[in-house]
Parts: sequence; C-alpha cells; structure tokens
Amino acid sequence: MDEETPQPDTPTPSMFSWARNSAVYRLERRMHTEKQLYDAIWRKARQKFDGIGEAQARALAEFAVKFAYDLKVLDDAAYAEISTRSGVRGGRSRRAIAQKLSQKGVDRDIVAAAVAEADDFHAALVLARKRAFGPFRKGEPDEKSKARELSAFARAGFSFDIGKKIFGMSRDEAQEALEAGRHL
Repeated sequence: MDEETPQPDTPTPSMFSWARNSAVYRLERRMHTEKQLYDAIWRKARQKFDGIGEAQARALAEFAVKFAYDLKVLDDAAYAEISTRSGVRGGRSRRAIAQKLSQKGVDRDIVAAAVAEADDFHAALVLARKRAFGPFRKGEPDEKSKARELSAFARAGFSFDIGKKIFGMSRDEAQEALEAGRHL
C-alpha cells in the first residue's frame, strides 16, 4: 500500500481475509465476548496495517464479529453462564462475577440472567475451604483473626449474613453442604 495516498473507508480483500483468520485464531484459543473480539481485532488492525483509517479498522472489527456470529462461536450469554459456573466453583460471589462480566463488555441483562442462578452460599463455602477460614480453619482463632476472615468474605463480595452462617457451621456440616452443592 502506498502511504502517500489517503486510505479509502473500505478495507481491502486481504484485510478482510486477515480479520477472518485473526478471529478464528483468537476464538480457537479461548472464548471471547463480542466486545473483547471487536477490541482485539480493532487494536491489531491498527498495529498491523500502516496508515489504516479509523473507518477501516472499525469495518474489520465489525466484520470479524459478524463472521464469528455467523459461525455461532460467539455467544455472550453462553460466555456469561460458563463464567458464572466457573466463578462459583472458584469461590467468587455473584457481585464479583457480575463485575468481571461487565468489565468484559457483556450486556447488563445477560449478566443479570447469568448470575441469578449463582449460589453465593456455595461459593462462600468454596472460598472458606480454599483459604482455610471458618469451619475449615486449623486450630482455634482469636477475635482478630475472625474479624480478618469476615473482612476477606466482605471484600470478596459476600454478605455478612453468609459469613456468619458459615462461621457458625461445624467442619462436617460445611463439608456436607459443599458436597450437596457439587452439581454446579
């Protein structure tokens, strides 16, 4: 391409081919949200093609997103559901999961629907087991360590009531509750 002539608003066929291949490459490796794919293609197009115009980069990103939707490999609702299940299994609260999905550009309604089924109690139990808090603690805590553990629950997005309930459980009760919630 000649850098001296102004760029047209329409990308060249080779640019479209690059956008399609780049979308396939990215989506083969991991799931993306629509916004993540759009932003990645737009950013890479600006780096790859010298002198590319704003309109061309936007057209390439829109083309890549449409291509991914046509192949049915881009689905924000499925992404949100999978991320929610994974987050609960990892000990993350609804609030933390919703915030992360929102940051990734998932629509607010899709986020709300995905986290509606999330079990904060089970996620809090997972966090307690991972961090050896509450019933999973080794030894007897003092008041300072109890307060520190409850604060960690609050920072993770769990309510005080959930933290109190978990801290009031025995190790066997907590283990049974975890086993009962494994279907997630």
